[in-house]
Parts: sequence; C-alpha cells; structure tokens
Amino acid sequence: MSTDAASAPRRRVNVWLLGLIPLALVGLLVAALFAFDLPGLSRNGIPVEDVAVERTVLRPGEIELTLRNDGPDAVRIAQVVVNDAYVPGAAIDPPEVGRLGSSTVRIPYDWIEGEAYEVSLLTSTGGIVSAPIEVANETPAGDADFFGFLALLGLYVGVIPVSIGMLWMPFVRRVSTTVVRFFLALTVGLLAFLAVDALVEGFDIGSTGPQAFGGPTLVLLGALVAFIALMAVDAFVKARAVGTEGYRLSLLIAIGIGLHNLGEGLAIGSAYAIGELALGAFLVVGFALHNTTEGLAVVAPIAHDRPRWPRLLGLGLIAGGPAIVGAWIGGVAYSAPVASFLLGFGVGAILQVAWQLLPTLRGKERGARIITPLTAAGLASGLLIMYATGLLAG
Repeated sequence: MSTDAASAPRRRVNVWLLGLIPLALVGLLVAALFAFDLPGLSRNGIPVEDVAVERTVLRPGEIELTLRNDGPDAVRIAQVVVNDAYVPGAAIDPPEVGRLGSSTVRIPYDWIEGEAYEVSLLTSTGGIVSAPIEVANETPAGDADFFGFLALLGLYVGVIPVSIGMLWMPFVRRVSTTVVRFFLALTVGLLAFLAVDALVEGFDIGSTGPQAFGGPTLVLLGALVAFIALMAVDAFVKARAVGTEGYRLSLLIAIGIGLHNLGEGLAIGSAYAIGELALGAFLVVGFALHNTTEGLAVVAPIAHDRPRWPRLLGLGLIAGGPAIVGAWIGGVAYSAPVASFLLGFGVGAILQVAWQLLPTLRGKERGARIITPLTAAGLASGLLIMYATGLLAG
C-alpha cells in the first residue's frame, strides 16, 4: 500500500475535525455564559405570560384543557373559572409551565350538551387565559368505531370522489390534442386553486396555535420542504425510468393532491372530534363534487398512454387515501403547528406539480407559447370550477 493511500483516511479525519472546531467553540461560549451568569442574560421587567390552549376535550362531568406556554417566562396557573364562577378541585399538572412546556387542566364540571361556556384560567400574576367553548359536545373516544367512522369519512371525501373523477380518462383519450391541452391547462388551474386555498387555511390555523413554534411561518416552511422533496422524487422517477413522461406527471400530481387531501382530512377529523362538523348529505355531496375534479387532474397527462388498471388504482389511492390518514390524525392528535406545516407541505407539492405541468401547455408548432387563448380559458375554468364546488363543500 502506498503512503498516499495509507494517509487518505487520516486526512479525511483531519478535515472533519476542522469542521467541528467552530461548533466546539460555540458550545464552550454558551456554557461559559450560563456558568458564570454574565450580565445581560437575565430578563428584566414584568413577566410576559402567553399561554395557548392546544386542545379541549369534553367528557361527562369533566372539561380537559391542554395548554402550551408560548411566552418567554414560566407561567403558574392559580385558579379556574367557568362562566364567571370559581371551580374548586381542578387538577393542574403541572401548575407551573416553563417556556414551550405543556400542562393539562382537568376541570370537574357538569356541562350541558349544546351550551356555550367561557373557561378562564387565572395565573399567579392575575393574567387571564381564555378557553371559550362555543358548543359543548362530548369528545368521541378513540376506539375502533371512531377510527372506522373517520376512515369511512375519508373514503367519502377523498378516495371515492377522486376515483370517480379518474373515469373521465376514456373521454379525454378520445378528444383531439388541442382539447387535451385545454384539460391540462384546466388541471393547472385546479392545482393553483388548491394551493391558494390550503395556503389561506394554513395561515388561519397557524395564527391560532402557539406562535413560539413559528405560527404561520410553518406554512411557508412546509411548502419549501415539500417543493424540494418533490423535486427529489421527480429526479428519482426520471433516473429509474418508471413509466412514460405522462405517467411521471400523473404520479407527481397524485402525490401533490394526496398531500393536500392529508391536510383536508386533518381539518375534517379535528372538526368532527370537537363536534363542529355537521355530517349531512349536503356536505358529502359538496366534497364529492369538489374532489371529483382532482381525479380529472390525475388522468389528464396519461389519457393517451393506456395505463393498466393496477397503476390507475395506485394513483387513485395516492391522491385520495391520505384523506383517511389526515382524518385519523385530526381526530385524536390535532395540533395547530402540525396542521399548519402539513397544509404548507401540500401547498409546496402542488406548486411544484403545477410548475412541472406548465411546459406541457405549449403547442408543438414553432414559437408556440404556454399562455394562449385556449390555455388561458383552461386555467380560468379550473379556478372557477374549484371555486364553485368549494362553495358546496365549505
């Protein structure tokens, strides 16, 4: 073995040691700051108390709140008040909550179904944490029946409508290339609406949860992560030469729509868990019409490829199945920061797919443009269709 070959591992180790030196110095600096309690580290002034209510669970004779300290200072919960009346015997575990820490408050109270309640938590400094309950309703137990119902709900609003929408493929296959370009433009319009809708919803949810985790910023972070991740998926599919170019686009569309439906299922599951979702036939019909158009978006790029049924079934499950998973998560472990991130994740995936689809709108003639009267009509039609069907599902 040559001297250069023998010294190569040693050089690699030395390089890594050089990279670790700044990290070690920063660690020593932080340790020294806290060890010697240097001036400027301690907080001055009135303590900042900022507590967010992450979850409210109602059981017969009990109200349970999960709190999260969203401020820089520790907060001690001293008393519990319901409808302006002090409630003795409330169990607060732990009573003092540090930064980003959580606490569970169990309040013995004989609430009445359908009534509204104003729950207030008084801190040791006299601050008030409000936890309003607009309509009291028992929180469903996380048993097999509950998960089965949420799975059925996910089928109604996700898998079945998307699968029905994919039945437009024989129609798209038999129309001219010009009409196919129109439907591809319509697909971009559908995806653009889904992205904007999820972005607005994500910002709304992010503003209600603990802001220390990022709040609405988590939506943008999730979008960026998803955009990069789907680029990696696209590169992987291209490298493996999995199917045709049309199938590659359909797979990306199915993944993007699936991530969007994950966030949609999350919202539905959490709304049902707290009794705010009216499961009427009108709502189911509205979601069916709204999500059926997503199936058209999945099959438009592969209309002339004649894919096999197992592959079509897989695309349908990728696009619609996450609605079931989202409903499960929302029903038992809803978290505003997680919901914001997942909705942003869906936004990023959909935008990446729309970006991939834009070149397919260009005609084959020389000097053809992406935006023409035909494609502009398709884009506008996609936006209007999603808006109109969204009114029924909202």
